[in-house]
Amino acid sequence: MDWRRDEYWLTTDSTVFDMDVLFRFISEESYWARGIPRSTFDKALRNSLSFGLFDGEHQIGFARVVSDFATMAYLGDVFIRDDYRGRGLSKWMMECILSHPDLLGLRRWMLATADAHELYRKFGFTPLRAPEKFMERHNSDVYTTAAQT
Repeated sequence: MDWRRDEYWLTTDSTVFDMDVLFRFISEESYWARGIPRSTFDKALRNSLSFGLFDGEHQIGFARVVSDFATMAYLGDVFIRDDYRGRGLSKWMMECILSHPDLLGLRRWMLATADAHELYRKFGFTPLRAPEKFMERHNSDVYTTAAQT
């Protein structure tokens, strides 16, 4: 599925993604998956509905959704290259993601962010209403451990 806005376009066709650009950003620049092994990154993308944002032929952004396509979705790995920020592209990308036909009518969307609360608030995301009901199992050293084996 494709969307267009001026010279920018967003697609779910992962065959056109610049996997090296994506991996470099996620593994080296992101705060949430720094050090992720390439094989783990590739597997995550294969098992997600991914959205690639482009300026012409250059990949400038990305997001992926993990979902059962019936009740819930997790939005992750969202980024826009620094030199393209401030152009409304993250808002446009969120509008496109939330309008994707396979993601309509879901009961719950989840995400984690350290610095983009205002962006997501514009799309109806709020802090957990009942955080005492949610739990996580988090292994912050998993990528370090994987690299040592």
